[in-house]
Amino acid sequence: MKLVRYILGLLVPPLGVFLTVGVGPTLIINVLLTLLGWLPGSIHAIWVIAKHDEQLSREGRIY
Repeated sequence: MKLVRYILGLLVPPLGVFLTVGVGPTLIINVLLTLLGWLPGSIHAIWVIAKHDEQLSREGRIY
């Protein structure tokens, strides 16, 4: 699932962010960045997914 989120974060940034953190301010920011251009949205999505995975691994709950 982790690889799928990274691929979707690269190809369809809001979908990757949605699958990672759900609906919230992070998703709204990503949608706005994606509307400004695909590259800013993709960079933000990859960053959000990586930070989320890092936080889960620190808590010892990553699968």
